[in-house]
Amino acid sequence: MNRLSSIRQQFTASRVNIYFSIICFLFPPILGSVVSFVFNGGGLASALLIAVRRRRFNIDRAMMALTVAIYAYCAVNLMASIVNNSIVRDASHLIPLVTLLFFPLSYSTWSITQKATLVRIVVLSSMAACFAALLLAIIQQYWLGMRAEGGAGNAIIFATVLCLAVMVCMAGAVSDIEKRGVALVCASLCGTIAIIYSGSRIIWLALLIAGIAVLMINRQKLREMNAVRLLLLLAAVGIVIAAFGFQTISGRLDFLRSDWDTLGAHGNYDTSLGMRVALWEIGLKAFREMPLFGHGVGATQLLIKQGFQDQFAMDAGFNHFHNGFLTALVQAGILGAVTLASIFVVAARNAAVVLRNSVDPIERFGATMIVVAVIIYLTGGMTGILVGHDILDSVLMVFLVSGTYLACGHQAPLPEEQASRVEEQALPSAAR
Repeated sequence: MNRLSSIRQQFTASRVNIYFSIICFLFPPILGSVVSFVFNGGGLASALLIAVRRRRFNIDRAMMALTVAIYAYCAVNLMASIVNNSIVRDASHLIPLVTLLFFPLSYSTWSITQKATLVRIVVLSSMAACFAALLLAIIQQYWLGMRAEGGAGNAIIFATVLCLAVMVCMAGAVSDIEKRGVALVCASLCGTIAIIYSGSRIIWLALLIAGIAVLMINRQKLREMNAVRLLLLLAAVGIVIAAFGFQTISGRLDFLRSDWDTLGAHGNYDTSLGMRVALWEIGLKAFREMPLFGHGVGATQLLIKQGFQDQFAMDAGFNHFHNGFLTALVQAGILGAVTLASIFVVAARNAAVVLRNSVDPIERFGATMIVVAVIIYLTGGMTGILVGHDILDSVLMVFLVSGTYLACGHQAPLPEEQASRVEEQALPSAAR
């Protein structure tokens, strides 16, 4: 009986939230799609708990604004399939939108966690993810002789989610929200090296832009630091990155230069860069054919395959146009691209309001999480996937849910507190 009671204590709602949060921030670079199963399972559980009134639907203004933007994007994609009379064909492609639809439900459950506890989980789990990701990257780079792709099975996806973890560690270190400053700097450096080993050039750019954003957000803290110490630290970081990443960086830049010359001088599209340019030309042509509602989410692969054959006499196939907004334009037209952009605009606005008006370190950390997620996704989405990949969609929701709650939300009452209040209200007034 005591053992059963101990097990129940380990699986209270607040403890389950802690375990859930650790998995969501630790696993993306290491175990890839596991985070999708966990997040979607958590979203489904949240929906059931709210339906049976074991959770209260937590409504915050910032959360509701973001929910409207997300649901508008999902509705436009559904409408595109209806307009094209392709709802049956597109059904399997519409199912992934459920991950986005879980946003307000997951927010309601996640927000029972104390903010200070959640911040600590986010930072420490991201730190562990960076260390583990470097170990995986070294094994894949030097033992298996391949680009580092972690547990994601895709180098760009691995680099994207790891870039988020690096920025969380960097934000934790420079904002003093977590006292393990040296460990966080080391974790950021390890994650950066792993990203370099991935060979994902666009994420290298995202890493640079997001890093500058984090430093700008925390510039007041940086002013308080010893200038000589800061310069020595930056110099040491630069030397380590150059030592470990010079060969990979120079090799990938040489490939880019070679692809550019091949495309420009010979019109050869059979390279990494050439394929992307070809995809953009195919996508723009498809968009001009149906600009308002698009072709539906299930038409992409057929359009790309047919476009390569007709426009370039090549036999190639992809499931997206290597540009997130172009993919949205083709699939759901102008409305699709506008509603997709609105998700990031609303998220960025929520963060900007907090950063402009708040001095609370936890709220500013949550806003920083939103800013780096917006920067990394938009930058990576210029030559890759923005939404529509199970890992990227789940991690985007993880960062938007937790970042919005930390920055703009209020804590929902714990289920145990709700139960005690109900019991207290049920007691006669003389017994209270």
